[in-house]
Amino acid sequence: MMKIEAQSPEAQSADLIGDNIAKLKALFPELLTETAQGAAINVDVLKALVGDASAFDGEEKYGLNWHGKRRARQIALTPSTGTLRPCPEESVDWDSTQNLMIEGDNLEVLKLLQKSYAGKVKLIYIDPPYNTGKDFVYPDNFQDNIKNYLELTGQTEGGAKITTNTEASGRFHTDWLNMIYPRLKLAHSLLQSDGVIFVSIADHEIHNLRAVMNEVFGEENFVATVIWQKVYSPKNSARHFSEDHDYIVVYAKNAETWVPRLLPRTKEMEARYANSDNDPRGPWKAGDLSARNSYGEGTYPITTPSGRQLSGPPPGSYWRVSRSKFDQLDADKRIWWGPDGNNVPAIKRFLSEVRDGRVPQTLWTYEEVGHTQDAKKELIATVDFPNSDVIFDTPKPTRLLRRILQLATSPENNDLVLDFFAGTGSMMDAVYQQNAKDGGKRRCIVVQLPEPLVGGEVVGWTSIADITRARLVGAGKRCREADPMFSGDVGFRTFKLDTSNIRAWNPNASDLEGSLLANLEHIEHGRSESDVLYEVLIKLGLDLCVPIEQREIAGKGVHNIGGGTLMACLGGKIAVADAEPLALGIAAWREEQGTAGDTTVVFCDSAFENDVAKSNLAAILEQHGIKQLRSL
Repeated sequence: MMKIEAQSPEAQSADLIGDNIAKLKALFPELLTETAQGAAINVDVLKALVGDASAFDGEEKYGLNWHGKRRARQIALTPSTGTLRPCPEESVDWDSTQNLMIEGDNLEVLKLLQKSYAGKVKLIYIDPPYNTGKDFVYPDNFQDNIKNYLELTGQTEGGAKITTNTEASGRFHTDWLNMIYPRLKLAHSLLQSDGVIFVSIADHEIHNLRAVMNEVFGEENFVATVIWQKVYSPKNSARHFSEDHDYIVVYAKNAETWVPRLLPRTKEMEARYANSDNDPRGPWKAGDLSARNSYGEGTYPITTPSGRQLSGPPPGSYWRVSRSKFDQLDADKRIWWGPDGNNVPAIKRFLSEVRDGRVPQTLWTYEEVGHTQDAKKELIATVDFPNSDVIFDTPKPTRLLRRILQLATSPENNDLVLDFFAGTGSMMDAVYQQNAKDGGKRRCIVVQLPEPLVGGEVVGWTSIADITRARLVGAGKRCREADPMFSGDVGFRTFKLDTSNIRAWNPNASDLEGSLLANLEHIEHGRSESDVLYEVLIKLGLDLCVPIEQREIAGKGVHNIGGGTLMACLGGKIAVADAEPLALGIAAWREEQGTAGDTTVVFCDSAFENDVAKSNLAAILEQHGIKQLRSL
């Protein structure tokens, strides 16, 4: 039975550096060499493999560079030792929902999500701080990001230096880039192969954002920059120009395979089709049969049904089709000559034959997708918030986010949506609404830092995350009230970022005996069985909404996760006499489930009475085909 220590891979988030080295080793085994620090990449061999001309490590290269970029890249690759603690009492429909609301620093949360959700997210939308000099806090010290997070949010006292990124700072752009870069790196690995990311941004950093995303996602995967008209009236107080728009930058994981879904046609578009000649094929509209582009067979005379002679198309143009094709279209009654048969011919384009929707454009007006005042009204109406201006300067209306959901997700699939700068939770609200509209089954994960509210408590809320949660509760109720027949998921499971439940070995040199006694129990004091169970789930790479059953076997509570993929017994004491009935009960439950593939079983190491109880239980489980045993 393998023991999981605080430093074990199972106790940390995904080892992205190790994964990268393993991929290189699989392709080029000769790249790896041994050093005093362990396995390393031999750069000279890499140059030889790709050719000196393809390997470059000098300073004169195209791209965006800034102070701290190397460190930002390392931060993204450094595993997290934190965990996500479940909070059923702050959730809605805990037992059935597939949505997650995670309270914590999104950098650490993104690391913790890697094992469970890498390559599984269909759509990422983020609305990061716009770097206006007042609206994002930046921790200067990354030595222990979990510690920084707890201090920043007031969960521990003083230590980490937190500064506001003001324009007076010589690191104004650098700080913003160091903040966004590692988060985008981690986001990229969460997207599935046909996934896409939409990023809201203003003029302050769009140039830097594009450069960073070109590096992270590849310039070839740039899709578009959407212009969103965010206000409905000019600001006369503006010094130079009234800033009426924001940008939404779109990158695909693979632009060769990703295409946006079509938008529904508007009523105005539908009205352009009619059926004046009662064609059995239904409504149609006339399309121009001439074109400016030269076509070798595009010049020929035509006689209209009224007998009028046309020597050819209008001057300077060509018929779009050859004579033979024209005659075929006319015979099939696809040419419109006008009500009296005397018009220049036009081609009939039937509504039933055109694409079932419209291609999205890059200009989104507030009439179509809403504006910031709409967003503020939505927030106030949903959570009875007294004044949204106090905290949120640039909220996003759900109509805007529903447009993104329409383009990037399918109602018929269980598409997973992620927003790790959740703000008030507008994206999950939009997911609720869109699922109610089209019967979709989209899932959503939102992440929000519990940043203390400026000015202190507001109607019982002390952090922005409190407002996020209140918004989600109100949005779910609103969906149910608007359509009592809607049975979709409007719940969410709340998790909070914290230090690991598994105690690290940190001896006191002056009291080794006391340190040994204190570390007999490997689980931190004050942590529940549920805390430990969900840390096991996320560190072993299981979905945080995976089905969990519980039974009592031999007087011990046993959890069955994912139909027998994982089984855990984390409470009580296991005596020698308990080993056999407990092992046989676990094996029988697994067989009852019909579990295909391996099953991992986890126990608390300190629960065993002695080594005999542990070895007996392990031997019996192995006899029944359960060989993956772990202890905490």
